[in-house]
Amino acid sequence: MIRNIAGSVLALAGATAAVWSPFRAWYDGRHGRDYAIDELFTGITDAKGELLGSMLAPFLFAALLTLLGVVLRSRLLVAFAGLVVLGFTVLWMVRVGQAEGSLTVGGDGTGLGDGVANAFGGGILLLLGALVMSGRSRPPHHVDRPPRPTHPTLDGPPPDDTSTLEAPREHPQASAPYAPTQTYDVPGWDPEQERGNPPPKS
Repeated sequence: MIRNIAGSVLALAGATAAVWSPFRAWYDGRHGRDYAIDELFTGITDAKGELLGSMLAPFLFAALLTLLGVVLRSRLLVAFAGLVVLGFTVLWMVRVGQAEGSLTVGGDGTGLGDGVANAFGGGILLLLGALVMSGRSRPPHHVDRPPRPTHPTLDGPPPDDTSTLEAPREHPQASAPYAPTQTYDVPGWDPEQERGNPPPKS
């Protein structure tokens, strides 16, 4: 939280310095708002550009990116805004150096002015703000785990899994619950035996 606040303050300060820089002298007393944005690609001339078509345009775009980055806590947007400010400032310096032959710094208002310093400082502050910011905080990822048993349980196959259940053992006498019956020859009643005569032999 503190890092986001500190980074946001640095980023907003850098965006403010970048937007204010075109209203300061950039080279030989000429303000940044006097340089048309298309001259960065076609060549620097003495023509005075319109305000919204001058160096102010990319810096306003960078300020808008900074505001979005601060609101969304996006380090990438803030860093990209800083690169936009520094990129257009360096491109301007290259074009002016080609037009003038060389770049000079003078204390009497000639050469590079404080507007360029403000643009460079604003871009660096934007990059520092992006580094300081911690970005969005991600919510912790919870994994649902089954509750642990409070008492020891016996491990066994699930109730609906019948593939691991053993077949019931058959009792040794289950197939033959009764012993096989035996037959005996029982002599029948013969009246000759009662008379004392032995039965005839067959």
